[in-house]
Amino acid sequence: MMRLLLAALVITLALSGAAPQPPDCRAVQGWAQKDETRSYEPDNLFDYMNGNAEGYLLYRFQQMVGVTCQSGADTILIDISVMADAESAYGIFSANRHPKFPVEKIGMGGQIMPRKATFAKGPYYIELAAEPEKDHTPALRAFVAALEKVTEGETSLPAPLGWFPPERLSADSVRLVPESLLGLRILSRGYVAEYEYGKGFVVTSEKTPQAAAAVLEKWKVRIGQTAAEQVAEEAFTAEDKFLGRLFVFRKGRYLAGFANLAAGEDGKARAQALAARIP
Repeated sequence: MMRLLLAALVITLALSGAAPQPPDCRAVQGWAQKDETRSYEPDNLFDYMNGNAEGYLLYRFQQMVGVTCQSGADTILIDISVMADAESAYGIFSANRHPKFPVEKIGMGGQIMPRKATFAKGPYYIELAAEPEKDHTPALRAFVAALEKVTEGETSLPAPLGWFPPERLSADSVRLVPESLLGLRILSRGYVAEYEYGKGFVVTSEKTPQAAAAVLEKWKVRIGQTAAEQVAEEAFTAEDKFLGRLFVFRKGRYLAGFANLAAGEDGKARAQALAARIP
């Protein structure tokens, strides 16, 4: 039976730009480090990730440190990525999570599968990958427990995840989109959620109400034909070639609403419910 040697697992987390120290493989009995410690930054992450690096950079990747742990013929690769903030860390976790496995309460959220485990806590996104092909769940769970215990950072979910009304919301569908929300460059960053009747969204990238209002006007010009509505500070409805029936509103510095609304669905009522939950 594996026992955790938590005292041996020391992670000096990235505060004030300092890189985290790699985990000690001896945190789980019978394991030891294999090969040298890995370390990557944005300018050389492609050397390690190749085609996957871009996905990390989109979520404001800052640095990574990692080791490979070995026990007999088994290995577990552990990588700790430091993102710009907790929102970005949870964002990359939710983008990479496996839809067929449950999300567990590990940090802000985590998954443990037979050969892989991931979780996000504070600005840290931690990944573990095991070889060879067999069920490594006990070892992965032991390492995750040790890592989660000593990783500092918030464990509460990003606030916008709680803004989407739960009625007819598809489970675990709310996710951070790091750029071009709804496929539009003018919507720089925000959250989307899948509903039975359409797609909900909240744009979080604008810093002031004035900036959000300017983006709203650009969007209206792009569509070309809109109808004014009364929700929050300002709102409009429209039919878009790619996004279907739209209901968009602005509340303070946030733009939000629904796209691809199903025929007969009351977009205004849905928008009002969403607006009421946005602070």
